[in-house]
Amino acid sequence: MTDAGAPRRRGRGLPLRAGRRVPWERQAPTWREARPALIADALKRAAAMPSGNWYVLGASRAVGAGGRPFGRTIAGTEVVAWRDASGALRAGPGACPHLGAPLRDSRVVCGVLVCHWHGLALRGGEPFAGWQPLPVHDDGVLAWVRLDEAGGEPPLDRPVVPPRPEHGAVDAVFETVGRCEPEDVVANRLDPWHGSWFHPYSFTDLTVVGVPDGQAESDAFTVDVSFKVAGRLVVPVRAEFTAPEPRTVVMHITEGEGVSSVVETHATPLGPGPDGRPRTAVTEAVVAASDRRGFAAARALAPALRPLIRWTAGRLWRDDLAYAERRYHLRSTGRFPG
Repeated sequence: MTDAGAPRRRGRGLPLRAGRRVPWERQAPTWREARPALIADALKRAAAMPSGNWYVLGASRAVGAGGRPFGRTIAGTEVVAWRDASGALRAGPGACPHLGAPLRDSRVVCGVLVCHWHGLALRGGEPFAGWQPLPVHDDGVLAWVRLDEAGGEPPLDRPVVPPRPEHGAVDAVFETVGRCEPEDVVANRLDPWHGSWFHPYSFTDLTVVGVPDGQAESDAFTVDVSFKVAGRLVVPVRAEFTAPEPRTVVMHITEGEGVSSVVETHATPLGPGPDGRPRTAVTEAVVAASDRRGFAAARALAPALRPLIRWTAGRLWRDDLAYAERRYHLRSTGRFPG
């Protein structure tokens, strides 16, 4: 990784700072640094990483919530997931082996998935009449399913989950769907230069201080940026963006407030929509931590904080999906300049 500057020192005082008042149009242009070839090379390296055929189903709390099955089509494969009597995650093909009923609309009774057409019970996810359970993984924040036929890679026992704060973290998961492919979502995250220009309501003083060169052990984009809080108040941090597998980009806070906190962006292909264009689910997991005493209160208020975190992520993704969808549109019509 090439480094354009040393990390900015930050003390252990209050994390808030008074940010500079720089009009949007007077920011330093970043288009020269945001070289299309640099982003494309990072995207190629991400695509070459092994995924083990694991795909994000959704938030762990959402899968099996209320005792209902959770259904989703992933990479053209219909999947149903639920919780058994012990709360363990289960999943399998989304069509009933009897007459093809959509199991996502069925019921879970005492941990058993019961088809609502004719009452066929899939007990514990055991194989039945050609219906085979699918490997799953619940990491406590996200639920995953392994689809070997769709992925086509050598399977891994577990998904490639990046390191997260070990203790006392607050997590929240936001999800949306875009008309694009996973690579367009990943490309958006591998372009940190757009932050202050495209999201001026959230970021300021963004400087990319390190870029990957494809040779170093840490294939990361390193960014100094200030998150806006209110008015001129900002929280400055240093963050690294890495791609641990083809459909995931992770932002790690490495300096400043919230060191070890992560924001994971996972792109899951769903299949074509009614208009024939591909659909991709964007699942963003925020896992925040802090060693400040007051953070204990934040953990206690986590249920109330999660909607606010999701709202903040949703605001950013309204813009970033426009980026990803535009990129797909240009690529699919042969007009993408990168």
